[in-house]
Amino acid sequence: MNPLGQPLQLKANFKRLGLLAVIGLILFCVFQIFPATSSQTTEISSTIPISKEQAIESARSFAVSIDDYMLPSDDIKPLVTYQTHSDVYGYMAKTKQLDAYNKKWETTYPYDVYRVRLPDEDRGGYFNVDVHMKTGKVVAFKRVQPSSLYTAVEAEQEQGLKSTSESLAEGNMALDKKEELAAGVLQHFGYDVNALQLETSDDEPGLKYTDASKTIGNANLELKFTFEDGAVRSFDPGFSVPQSHTSYVKDQTKLANWMTYGGYAFLTFILGVLAIIYSILTRAHTSFKRGVLLSLVYFAASMIGTLNMLPVFQAQGLSNFILVFLLLIQTGVTLVMSASIYLSLVAGDGMWRKIGFNPWPRAKEPGYGKYVLHSMYSGYLWAFILLGVQSVLFFILERSIGTWSTTSPEQSTYNMTYAWIFPIMAWMAGIGEEAVYRLFGIRMMQKVVRNTFIACLIPTIIWALGHTLYPIYPVISRPIELTVIGLLFSLIMLRHGFIAVVFAHVIFDSLLMGLSLIFMGDALNIGAGIFWIVLPAIVGYVIYRFNPKEKEKPYVTTPHHEVLQ
Repeated sequence: MNPLGQPLQLKANFKRLGLLAVIGLILFCVFQIFPATSSQTTEISSTIPISKEQAIESARSFAVSIDDYMLPSDDIKPLVTYQTHSDVYGYMAKTKQLDAYNKKWETTYPYDVYRVRLPDEDRGGYFNVDVHMKTGKVVAFKRVQPSSLYTAVEAEQEQGLKSTSESLAEGNMALDKKEELAAGVLQHFGYDVNALQLETSDDEPGLKYTDASKTIGNANLELKFTFEDGAVRSFDPGFSVPQSHTSYVKDQTKLANWMTYGGYAFLTFILGVLAIIYSILTRAHTSFKRGVLLSLVYFAASMIGTLNMLPVFQAQGLSNFILVFLLLIQTGVTLVMSASIYLSLVAGDGMWRKIGFNPWPRAKEPGYGKYVLHSMYSGYLWAFILLGVQSVLFFILERSIGTWSTTSPEQSTYNMTYAWIFPIMAWMAGIGEEAVYRLFGIRMMQKVVRNTFIACLIPTIIWALGHTLYPIYPVISRPIELTVIGLLFSLIMLRHGFIAVVFAHVIFDSLLMGLSLIFMGDALNIGAGIFWIVLPAIVGYVIYRFNPKEKEKPYVTTPHHEVLQ
């Protein structure tokens, strides 16, 4: 980190960093890119799915075969979202049976589907058709009516409550009538009814068949039906997972919520309060004009990311009023977070300058343009190193504590209005997290513990706890991984300053997010992925070009250094 009052210079051994970066890239490719060695936890899918337009055509073709459904006009564009059986994928990943499942069952019983929501103009509501993302084959369907009693039933089931109204919702239909209706659907999908075992009794709602010849591990094939208004309401074939697996995930999710809200959110709030205090106490050493631009970038990136995930909320059938209400709440939360980041920038800058260090130089300081350019160079090299470190960490975690991951529609690029916008979130994370947990957090902790390593460790753990809601289990896996990654970010901050660590973080996330776009396979997303990966280089070079030496102002005095307090 540069001393205050001296010409800027980023002191880095680029040859050594370059060598480590090459090693990091090789490890990343070995553990994440190459199919033979890739980690299930960090694997980037290289399978190119069908387009959403193809999924719509497949769904419409299937809907024509439904006797009491009238197909809407071509002018009405259905909502298409990515949905997943995360329990099935997770169980197969945990038990190391994912490859076997993909080879034998995935083509017929996929865990990933496009859900095409066709309007049901006669009855109101929607007709959801699940389409295989690779083959385009329809695999399941469900009719959703606004006046349906099933709405309350499913809400109770999602909350883990035992519902007593499901039989009433289906109209107390006789078992033989349900079997008769189900037989037509099973025949349409190519099943031999005589080869299936009926698992539903006369007094039970719905209908469930099993096929004893189709199992994998302790997961069994189940074909589930629900009924309403004298017709089949839904058909959903798939493998059921053991109750022990479901209970494990539920318990881990509870633990993740405690870590996120009881650890990360609460302790980050404390840091926010301290940022208010120290932005005032150190105002003589900084300026409240600092941080405005970065805070605005954070706010804009966060709101764009939120709006881009609108299909996820639309798929839940929320009304426009509820969507607007939720958006207003999220806007308020984002404003508070942006304010906290702004105060962290001001307080962090002032606290470091008070003791004679210059972690976040101002434009026009001697050497600023070249300093930013070199910060960008080091950011790319460190990002490549971090990719390698992360890959090795997950490799070790898989073989030590059995780390595994599953799928999530809430975090998928396929559920974004414009997938190519997704990597803008890298800038939100890079600016916001480095401001709070490195620029401000480290110096704040130095005043408390007087030990640099512990001062880096405490805010790093707080930051790591904020990533436990990712679908990676056991949930302690990500805090372990990110504690190591966060300590490396802290090292970058202390050695090279705030600008370098922001570049490193942004580039690290942009590489992962950009690659996820590239592997989607279409020209737009490939181009967008490449653009986002090189954007930090463009930003660094533009800043360098707009800050030539002739614009630099020489220092008049050199402030003295105070002892670390």
